[in-house]
Amino acid sequence: MSNIAGRVREVFRGDQRVDADALIARLDAVRRFLTAVDGLLPDTDLVPAHTLVERAGTRLALSRDHTVVALAGATGSGKSSLFNALAQLELSPVGVRRPTTGVTHACVWGPLEGANHLLDWVGVLPRHRFVRESALDADDETALHGLILLDLPDFDSVQRSHRLEVDRLLGLVDQVVWVVDPQKYADRVIHDSYLREFHRHREVTLVVLNQADRLPPAEVPRVLDDLRRLLDTDGLTGVPLLATTAIDPAGMVGLRNALERTVAERQAALRRLAGDVDTVVAGLDELVGSARPADEPDDTAVNGLNRALAGAAGVPAVTEAVERAYRHRAGAATGWPVVRGWRRLRPDPLRRLHLPGPAGDHADPAESLVAATSVPDPTAAQRSALGLAIRAVADRAAADLPAAWPGAVTSAARSRLGDLPDALDRTIAGTDLGLDRRPLWWRVVGGVQWLVTLAAVVGLGWLVLGYALRALGLPALDNPMVGQVPLPTVLLLGGLLAGLLVAALTRPVVRWAARRARARADQRLTARVAQVGDEYVLTPVRIVLGSYAQARDALRDAARR
Repeated sequence: MSNIAGRVREVFRGDQRVDADALIARLDAVRRFLTAVDGLLPDTDLVPAHTLVERAGTRLALSRDHTVVALAGATGSGKSSLFNALAQLELSPVGVRRPTTGVTHACVWGPLEGANHLLDWVGVLPRHRFVRESALDADDETALHGLILLDLPDFDSVQRSHRLEVDRLLGLVDQVVWVVDPQKYADRVIHDSYLREFHRHREVTLVVLNQADRLPPAEVPRVLDDLRRLLDTDGLTGVPLLATTAIDPAGMVGLRNALERTVAERQAALRRLAGDVDTVVAGLDELVGSARPADEPDDTAVNGLNRALAGAAGVPAVTEAVERAYRHRAGAATGWPVVRGWRRLRPDPLRRLHLPGPAGDHADPAESLVAATSVPDPTAAQRSALGLAIRAVADRAAADLPAAWPGAVTSAARSRLGDLPDALDRTIAGTDLGLDRRPLWWRVVGGVQWLVTLAAVVGLGWLVLGYALRALGLPALDNPMVGQVPLPTVLLLGGLLAGLLVAALTRPVVRWAARRARARADQRLTARVAQVGDEYVLTPVRIVLGSYAQARDALRDAARR
């Protein structure tokens, strides 16, 4: 056995200590990541991270003075014999009495009371808990005080419940001692299904070639070298590899020394959790990547969205109605007073759309509370254009994001699509179209029209009075002359002609001013509609982009060591 002891390889990688505060900061970063992506990424992709946060919080809250080490191995590897040899007691049934380990046994070095909460969390039944304390030991076992050694069921058991129990416990313990034997050390099950999965937990992994006494002394180095090659292939380069035998105390020295060092360092739990964080971060990295997207959606896509929203909101119809309403109101204010009443009998074009009509002419108060308009509903083409514009915004915003995020961005962009029609309608109804104030020139032209109309009426009345006096045989009026034409005739004809001339000169000005009013209304409506698009489409997209940035930064913090 001296040859075996000489081949013990205590190649420990745990020289670098894990700072507890730094580990807690990394776990907090994982929590921030989960908060940032909540509802945005598939829950199935986040299960390991949620499990880590919950399990790490519980483990750190439990005893820091205990180290949970599990002996894991296949049927016949002799791990129960190692368990009993380390405890120097027959605690776990071995040999003919039980071909396989069916339940987990625990041996605690030191008082059991301090380890009970930890064993409750791990799930070892009280009747399978043992204490390694004896007055006969003196101080022999002091170096292992704080060790909780578990003998796990066989991971290759024919009973599925045993395998499930092993998998559960391997996710909870602080350190794993993998026990292999000379006959099955190269078995693909242990390498492919277990050891390879622990490549991020090298600092809390130990491999022992048990039952080395069954090999000729000259074969032990060759088998250890072959096992080391397999471990290197599994990504476990540098993991301590020991040769042990339970029947000779000398063959247990290396393993016991390794456990004593683990217990003394009080680092296994922190290193295990640090490895868990590494594993989770590596799995989440493909969900986030390193790209930093733009903080704002693409301007070209936003402009296309605003145009589509304007079309769906009926802005062209409203602006056309504004132009016609301006001409209608201008005609009513600057036309001949005798025909203005006829214009007022015609409904204002804006009132047809349930938009504010002339000053003082508003819809019913109850109707204005609803703020509904009669703007035509968007056509199928306009609805399709709006859908394509929203999709374009989402696609441009998510262009640089990893594959898991474009769907979240698209969903966010469309999340309030059902509320858009009402929001657009309220916006159109509440926008100041710039027609409430009567331009000063309307009043000037209107005053001129009243003056020339009054002149025509005076002239007409003067002429009628003269004809009446002559008809009654009374002395006729002395009509002043303007050149060769009587003044009453000049007033009548001049007033009529002046009214026609003012109307003719005013008409092109009204058309030009109406076009300006239409352009002004279009600008105001487009701006208000853009605000709706910003609130209902762009803001949800920005929130997702912000969540991505937060998740990326949180994952970067979680990856720091």
